[in-house]
Amino acid sequence: MRRWTTCWLVVAAGSIGVARAQQPFYTDDADVTARGGVHVECFNEHDWLQPSQAPHLQQNTFNMKVNYGMGRNLELDMDVPIITIVNDGSIVPQRPAGFGDLDFGVKYNFHQERDGSAVPAFSLVSYIEVPTGEVSTGLGSGLVDVWIYVVVQKTLPKDFVAHLNGGYLFHGNTSTGTVGITTARGHVATMGGSLVRKVSEAVTLGIDITAAATRNAALEREQLQVMFGGNYALGRNFTVDAGVIAGHYTASPRYGIQLGFSWDVPD
Repeated sequence: MRRWTTCWLVVAAGSIGVARAQQPFYTDDADVTARGGVHVECFNEHDWLQPSQAPHLQQNTFNMKVNYGMGRNLELDMDVPIITIVNDGSIVPQRPAGFGDLDFGVKYNFHQERDGSAVPAFSLVSYIEVPTGEVSTGLGSGLVDVWIYVVVQKTLPKDFVAHLNGGYLFHGNTSTGTVGITTARGHVATMGGSLVRKVSEAVTLGIDITAAATRNAALEREQLQVMFGGNYALGRNFTVDAGVIAGHYTASPRYGIQLGFSWDVPD
């Protein structure tokens, strides 16, 4: 019998013309980088894996993303992770490390939120991931991922901002190293939501939930992930970002921590 199963949505945040509040959260926002602007986001995430992931024990992922504003509400993205997997003594190599799979993305903001209007902002995002990571050590999936999703963003009273993502992975899987569904061959519906609040001029805090679903009965690895985090602005163009992660099911990290920064490169 076919049934819905859940897994992790992995996506890096987009960008805006000034350092924004979306990283460390995985749910994307609707904003795009201003024309000719360059926005850089870096983070290091260390995950302790579920016992059912043995012989894989831990995974460290360092990721750098560069966004470039093309103008006309269009943005180009590129990111690549550097992954280290910690295995028990039964696996050789015990600590494989190297580049993971390379992502290329395009984001188009087709409606911006306006003061006094109840209509939220909308963006359309497309990603292609190419298999540049080593498959034999688990650093790469060996698959080309093709993924499209829609972003909805709405400003709420008391400085809250809500973000919703909904999309579809047409080909490939959601894995980054050993984290995520590794048995998928596409046909995965993805979803995510975050609620953030600017609590002061420098501090933004929020919660992020990411998941996905498939009707493929062969995918027995389930995943659901929650993050609590925020960032601290060090000036107009630079933020320090941090988050703590709790996951459920085999394909999720049991828990993890993420530290990083977001930077709008000066002209």
